[in-house]
Amino acid sequence: MISIIIPTLNEESVIGETLADLKSRLTIPHEIIVTDGKSTDRTVEIARTYATAVVTYAGSARQTIAEGRNDGARAAHGEFLAFMDADCRFADPDAFFTEALTHFDADPRAAGLTVAIRVLPRMETAADKIVFIIFNNYLRLVNNVFGLGISAGEFQMIRRSAFDKVGGYRPELVASEDIDIFYRLSKMGRIVFDSSITVFHTGRRAHKIGWPKLIATWIMNSFYMWTTGRAYSKEWKVIR
Repeated sequence: MISIIIPTLNEESVIGETLADLKSRLTIPHEIIVTDGKSTDRTVEIARTYATAVVTYAGSARQTIAEGRNDGARAAHGEFLAFMDADCRFADPDAFFTEALTHFDADPRAAGLTVAIRVLPRMETAADKIVFIIFNNYLRLVNNVFGLGISAGEFQMIRRSAFDKVGGYRPELVASEDIDIFYRLSKMGRIVFDSSITVFHTGRRAHKIGWPKLIATWIMNSFYMWTTGRAYSKEWKVIR
């Protein structure tokens, strides 16, 4: 079974469509777990309509997305953990996850899977297309050629046994937790990039703050992660 884990914070504008699409079109064995970091809007109410389980954060400090992902993993029952953002969609969920599972079935050493990323066609700009062509080719090179292990947080699929072995996401990281865990996974198993399947998202962060600023932030976070083991960003702001 696949456990789909979606961390949220004030995602009422997108979470309903994401969950409704999965619930109505995904038929292979799965569960959907939403982990909420104290939303002040209708996110939790909407999630409870569709999700198998909703885990709410009880801490006093702001929850990191890494903590949200780990909370979901603790509540999950599946052999495979699929972490995705609240605004992500699939052209055909059954076809997507069926293809994704083939990599784990074919290779017992496969610890994690990352896929092509695109902005939803109805929202996609020319800049979006260019950036993700470059980024997807970067993922292919780093994972399939050099075997270093890197992935964006829009979608990460991890074998449960491998997730447990590396201790999950580092909860103190406010950003780059996605890069960090795939690098650690690559040290004990194989990371696969599959360009034949795509996860779509709204591109809202780039559209809100602009690609130059977002790319600069990505580069700084990646540099700090590789050199110091921590993120450059002190806070990952919610984009509505």
